[in-house]
Amino acid sequence: MNLLITICARGGSKGIPGKNIKRINDKPLIAYTIKSAQRFAENHNADIALSTDSIQIREVASEYGLNTNYLRPPELATDNAGKIEAIKSLIEYKERTEKKTYDVILDMDITSPLRSQEDLMKAYDQLMSNNEAHNIFSVNPASRNPYFNMVESEASGFFKLVKDSCGIKSRQTAPKVFDMNASFYFFRRRFFIGEYETSVTDKSLAYIMDHVCFDLDEPIDFIIMDLLMRNSILDFKF
Repeated sequence: MNLLITICARGGSKGIPGKNIKRINDKPLIAYTIKSAQRFAENHNADIALSTDSIQIREVASEYGLNTNYLRPPELATDNAGKIEAIKSLIEYKERTEKKTYDVILDMDITSPLRSQEDLMKAYDQLMSNNEAHNIFSVNPASRNPYFNMVESEASGFFKLVKDSCGIKSRQTAPKVFDMNASFYFFRRRFFIGEYETSVTDKSLAYIMDHVCFDLDEPIDFIIMDLLMRNSILDFKF
């Protein structure tokens, strides 16, 4: 079983400039994902590959043991480019240079680093135990529910529930929904042969994390995470 771990790090972040290498608890953010990938790779004899359009990110990654000659094509590094296409390009590059075909791809997101080796192992086993599944992604129970307390605007200017409530009158009786926390995604190779543009398909599984997984998108997210890590408040080991 050939396994490839991909780490995607675009350089042009608008919300938080340089967020992939922004320091948090005295380390660049990317370092936490590289370390996690290296540990998983050791246990599964996997290859690790970096997709970035930034020379600076590539240099920082090299400091933590992740070296590459690959540079993401400009057309895959725009605000409108999808991540699936970026991963696919990286897979094709690695398969060409390593002269092998990968059976499973694990994509690990830099901005959502609170994953454990146990999370990765259990999700991998969950995917491998279901031959019909194309992929599996990490989720957390959602704090809001589209059947009960999430609304969207209509052309009329009025608002309605995102989902038909079907007579649901309390959060407790609403169907369970989950947030995709963007921490990691396992794909079978056949996923990338299809024409999927997002990671959600008709053959997707979800791995439910039993701990909080922050996705760092806004400057305040970095401040909160840094404080939690420096004060050892998070019950989590990197």
